[in-house]
Amino acid sequence: MKKDIILAGVGGQGILSIATVIGEAALQENLYLKQAEVHGMSQRGGDVQSNLRLSSSPIMSDLIPKGGADLIISLEPMEALRYIQYLKPDGWIVTACNAFVNIPNYPDQDSLLAHIRAHRNHVILDVEALAKSAGAPAQAANMVLLGAAIPMLGIEHDKIMAGIARVFARKGEAVVASNTAAAEAGYQHSCQTTQN
Repeated sequence: MKKDIILAGVGGQGILSIATVIGEAALQENLYLKQAEVHGMSQRGGDVQSNLRLSSSPIMSDLIPKGGADLIISLEPMEALRYIQYLKPDGWIVTACNAFVNIPNYPDQDSLLAHIRAHRNHVILDVEALAKSAGAPAQAANMVLLGAAIPMLGIEHDKIMAGIARVFARKGEAVVASNTAAAEAGYQHSCQTTQN
């Protein structure tokens, strides 16, 4: 098993939480993992990107080469497109449709989504609406996105859910329940979308 994943978004959206949960689940699967330095974390609203590499054999580098990523998981559509040159031709983009407009010349959202839809393997979802429908707070939108990426991760659904429970356990049962509900909503949406 080998998965090279680019996590993207803007500061404050919860990219590190996604990486932490995937990492926790990967360790339970006895996988090797490397994560590259995360950029932009010092500035809320600044771009954030991280390379996460998982493998059943040792990993030499923590950086994903251009054209080498199996998956882009992005909480912001423009950030998904920023790293598209790193994606393999048969790789997947799993992205929120919710724009984080933090610059005056932010591109037209319909145009951004059209560029993502032009890639054959994509899941685009309204993470905020799905979090709300699952009874979770808006802060759980990142777990909705993680749930949507489960079919592409190569890690069992139950291991990701258990990873969420372990990562958020110190915050109490209510937080664990809302985050797992959010991830399940994303997972169900992704399964329905990719089967159609």
